[in-house]
Amino acid sequence: MVNVLKQSLMITSFVFVMMLVIEYFNILTRGRWQKGLTGHLWGQYVLAAILGALPGCLGAFAVVAMYSHGVLTLGAVVTAMISTSGDEAFVMFAMFPKQAFFITGVLFILGLAVGSLTDFIIKKGKNRRYVHCNKLEIHGEEEQCVCFPPGEIVNQWRRCSAARGILTAILSIIIIAITLGQLGPSAWTWIRITLLTVSAIALFIVCTSPDHFLNEHLWNHVVRKHIPRVFLWILGASIALYVLTEQLNIDLETTIQKGKWVVLLVACLIGLIPESGPHLIFVTFYAQGLIPFSILLASSIVQDGHGMLPMLADSKHNFLIVKGINFAAGIIFGSLAMILGF
Repeated sequence: MVNVLKQSLMITSFVFVMMLVIEYFNILTRGRWQKGLTGHLWGQYVLAAILGALPGCLGAFAVVAMYSHGVLTLGAVVTAMISTSGDEAFVMFAMFPKQAFFITGVLFILGLAVGSLTDFIIKKGKNRRYVHCNKLEIHGEEEQCVCFPPGEIVNQWRRCSAARGILTAILSIIIIAITLGQLGPSAWTWIRITLLTVSAIALFIVCTSPDHFLNEHLWNHVVRKHIPRVFLWILGASIALYVLTEQLNIDLETTIQKGKWVVLLVACLIGLIPESGPHLIFVTFYAQGLIPFSILLASSIVQDGHGMLPMLADSKHNFLIVKGINFAAGIIFGSLAMILGF
């Protein structure tokens, strides 16, 4: 049980520092990575696939916002939602990084194919819907968020906020634990070096960023909204697996293999939930070798974290269309992969 807790803490720590760095990059560039490649249809698909492939919800939110303003087509939204794995991507890169890169590439290609087919069927993206709201937290020109104010760094520490002090302490503990081999791999593998490097970058960001960025973007968004949910789902799934396999001696691998088609269908159905968390159980199962790649692929195609929540809030019709297309794609490609032995 101690190992279960340590593993959950390690994965959550990696998710935390990666979310922090990506949030910083988003604000530092002021969303400029959203622009470009929108001049033609395939440029939109490539842009949507790139944004979707970014771990977390920001890329998916950007695509929905651009679709809502008539910049991207519905097919581009489908592309992004197939390409994205939401917060689960952070967990996959923490638990099985090589396979995570592979599945991200597969989702990228499938997203391009299904997205372009969607627009072809609906006559090249004429199904656009203009709405009123951009869901990304990017300030206007009148309220700029300077991520690295050199002249203010010392003054910020003189009036150190609670968020800065707590985040600095947490990251310092994470770095010490990684260095001593208490968190993550015990040997100096590339995974341990990467985790230490990213944690050091995160500590630099916390030490130098202004209070507004720390409070609004890191503390209120990353720490309060994402991290508790990620940790609890990972811990819950890990405890469930520990109890079933170690305490009750249930051979889950054999049980799942006998009903793998049912599990694939369940994975796709759960993928319809527009929220990060429930899908993590399939990530955990795959990491433990309990389900084949095909089921994880089907789950990843259908689920989009909470990237579709803005669409659900504004247009239930378009939400159902996108989720229906992704569900069909998950069933089809997941089944093909299973038939081929993956």
